Amino acid sequence: MTEYKAFVREFQASGSVVVPDVLDPAYIALAKRELEVAIASEARHHGGTEFSDYGMVLLCSLYGETFWRLFDNPRLVGPFNAILGAGCIVYAYTSSSMPPGRANYARRVHVDCPRLIPGFITNMGATILLDDFTEENGATWFLPNSHERLAAPDDEEFYSKARRVIAPAGSVWFFNARTWHAGGENHTPRWRHALTINMARPWMKQRLDIPRAMEHLDLRQLSSAARQKLGFDAQVPASYAEYYVPPAERKFRQPAE
Repeated sequence: MTEYKAFVREFQASGSVVVPDVLDPAYIALAKRELEVAIASEARHHGGTEFSDYGMVLLCSLYGETFWRLFDNPRLVGPFNAILGAGCIVYAYTSSSMPPGRANYARRVHVDCPRLIPGFITNMGATILLDDFTEENGATWFLPNSHERLAAPDDEEFYSKARRVIAPAGSVWFFNARTWHAGGENHTPRWRHALTINMARPWMKQRLDIPRAMEHLDLRQLSSAARQKLGFDAQVPASYAEYYVPPAERKFRQPAE
C-alpha cells in the first residue's frame, strides 16, 4: 500500500480526506438514474415521501449491478484497504441524497460508528459524490479532528467549528466513522445525490446480513471483488455440514485482519 502513504498519514492525522476524480461522468449519470429509481421504490415501501429517511436508501446493493460495480474501482477500494486491510467488508451501504428544498434524518449531528477504541479504527466511511456538493444544496458538515472524541458536541459548538465537504461530483470524502458530522439542508429545487459506504473489519457483524438480503437476486454479474466486499466470503457457517466442507467451499474463506 505504498501508493497510499500520503493518504494514510492525512487520514490518521485529521480523520478525513477528500479524493477527487474517483468516478467518471458516464458512471455518475447512470448511478444517479438508478438511484432515483431506488429512492422511489423505498418511498413506496414507506407509503410516501413524508418519512425521516426520505432519500436514504437502506441497502443500495439490493438495486443491482450499477451499485456492485463500485467495488471493482481501485480508486474507491484502495483507501479502504490501506486503512482497514484488504479483508474489510461493507457494514452499511446507503444513499446520502438530499431531497429538493429540505433535509432528512442525516441532518442531525452524529457519528456512523458507536464504538471508540483509542488508536484502532473499526469503521471507515466514504461519501461518494454524484452531484457537486455546495453550501446551497446541503454539503455535509464535519468537525475536523473529532474522531477520537466520545462526547457529542452541542449544535453551537459543532456549527461554530465545523467545515463543509465542498467538492465536485466524482469526488469521495473518506472519513473515520467516529467523525462527528451532519448533512446539510438542500435549498435548491433539485436533488443532491450521493452514496455512502461504511466499511468494517471482516470479523464484525454487518448492519444487515447483506448476503442473505441479496440471495433472491441474480448474482451472476457480481464480481469476486464485489462478493468479498459485500461479505459473501465472511459468512459464519450455520451447521456442522457447512463448517466441515473443503476450505475452498467455506462461507468464511478470507483472512481476518
